[in-house]
Amino acid sequence: MMTPPKPLELFLILVGMAAVTYLPRLIPALFFSSRRLPVALERFLSYVPTAVLAALLAPSILVADGRVQFDISENIFLWASIPAFIVAWRFKSFFGAVVVGMATVAVARLFMG
Repeated sequence: MMTPPKPLELFLILVGMAAVTYLPRLIPALFFSSRRLPVALERFLSYVPTAVLAALLAPSILVADGRVQFDISENIFLWASIPAFIVAWRFKSFFGAVVVGMATVAVARLFMG
């Protein structure tokens, strides 16, 4: 059975967790705040958020019932991603895309069972 940490131990744990969370973000920000990156690198890095979001979303959209499903009649998430993508692209609204995607899934579940 584990004994609960003492107040000083708990404080040091919290400070350590804060340091390992904050320092990897702070150090590059401080280092690059006074420097200019090459234009090619800036252009390359501008695609990172989109690539990360796509990598996070692709499994949720393409995998249903434990297997990859491209059949739009069986995969409601793939179906819902189409209008959500159109809203995101046309209106540049993340919130709008989420609402449209959730509404499409809700309607699809209502009618598809």
